[in-house]
Amino acid sequence: MENIVYTRIKEDINNNDVVLYMKGTAAFPMCGFSAAAVQVLSQLGVTFKDVNVLEDNDIRQGIKDFANWPTIPQLYVKGEFVGGCDIIREMYETGELHDLLREKQVSFEEAA
Repeated sequence: MENIVYTRIKEDINNNDVVLYMKGTAAFPMCGFSAAAVQVLSQLGVTFKDVNVLEDNDIRQGIKDFANWPTIPQLYVKGEFVGGCDIIREMYETGELHDLLREKQVSFEEAA
């Protein structure tokens, strides 16, 4: 089972520039941390794939094991694990997230 879950996670992060594993969806976040992560990405105008971990317990646990990170949400940019809500917010505030998106050639709104 683990190989199937990891394969699915790898496909998601390899086939999408930005992926957010979250509770709920971008349109309807189901926790405050997921909502905050969506807000940051939305403020930047970043197009991203949202994966609702509440729909699949294997993915919910699998993504924690995959990244060796205990919490959700989890952000991936061009296949690279970035971090959870606090890291995303801090990187946004310091401009590091902007720099990472530029470095990875992910389009976003520079004026944000």
